[in-house]
Amino acid sequence: MKRESLSEQDWAGIVERLGGAAALAESARNTKAFRRARGIATAVVLLRLLLAYSLGDRGLRSTAAWAAAVDLADVSNVAVLYRLRISGDWLAHLVGVALAEGMPKAAVGRPIRILDGTTVPKAGGAGNRNALWRIHGAFDVASERFAGFELTDQSGGEQLDRIAVTKGEIRLADRCFMQPDRIAAVIDQGADVVIRAGWKSARWLDAYGQPLDLVAALEGASKTEHPDRIDTTIHVGRKGGAALKLRLVAQRKPPEACEAARRTARREAQRGGHTLSQATLIAADWVIIVTSLGADAYTSDDILALYRLRWRIELAFKRLKSLIGMKGPPGADERSARPYLLAHLLLILLLEPLVDRFEDSPHWAYAA
Repeated sequence: MKRESLSEQDWAGIVERLGGAAALAESARNTKAFRRARGIATAVVLLRLLLAYSLGDRGLRSTAAWAAAVDLADVSNVAVLYRLRISGDWLAHLVGVALAEGMPKAAVGRPIRILDGTTVPKAGGAGNRNALWRIHGAFDVASERFAGFELTDQSGGEQLDRIAVTKGEIRLADRCFMQPDRIAAVIDQGADVVIRAGWKSARWLDAYGQPLDLVAALEGASKTEHPDRIDTTIHVGRKGGAALKLRLVAQRKPPEACEAARRTARREAQRGGHTLSQATLIAADWVIIVTSLGADAYTSDDILALYRLRWRIELAFKRLKSLIGMKGPPGADERSARPYLLAHLLLILLLEPLVDRFEDSPHWAYAA
């Protein structure tokens, strides 16, 4: 979507979806974002001003001038910055309102949510891994919309249970979420998991609690009735409790994918300056997944099909950055940087139902 101003009709629709003018006024008062009309007549006007600055190409002075020119508000650039800084809690509240509004009214089957994250640089921090804002997201497959966000700095690591768990959901995640204690916490809340794993990413145990050589099991699969597939019970050691009983589903990749994975492993070893182990080359041929879903209800094909849905959140984050031009906030002060990013998250939630109007690409199709 280009950054033209929203039409009055579009803006009225956004206000309505956020609960209407009265609800916006109440939440703005409760979060102390809007206490009295001084140059800005209403909370609705304040929200439009904040979005215009955060999502547009104008600086503070140009935003203030634009607001005066269109008879929206009569404020200085300093006042715009001040209003932004005190509106963080309000914008976070509105993100929650937009998330709730976007949830399907009657989910068919179990909710399927994908976990992942993305980063934007802090002001002056380009190229510095320790100067980032991290956006943690949960993407709902059925509605093709984000179901949860959390904003942290670079110290906020990926956590499988960082975003609230809904009882009955199936939570999909990549290798960085292979966290046994977090997996246990999600399962304890009535949800299930489907998570990709690396051969070194867990303490693998057999049914008797003894160490299990996962690579040897992968290598030995070629001598079994199903040389390209493993589907078995496995245990994973935990720091915070007894070993976790899960199900291991592993699928050998097609030959061309195996070769590509080996090339990638070799390049990473060269960049890291270490010797590539034979175990890494063996494991590179496999997609390794652990899940809490039982084999009685979900076949191994079902598990693999569920994991293939994970690409959708990657596209969603790309859309988040490209559709609204999301970039790092212009200032280093967290009081204004946090609301700036929250304004972007709010708009993507509001625009998701209308995304087909703004994108030239065809509807997403399932990629097997």
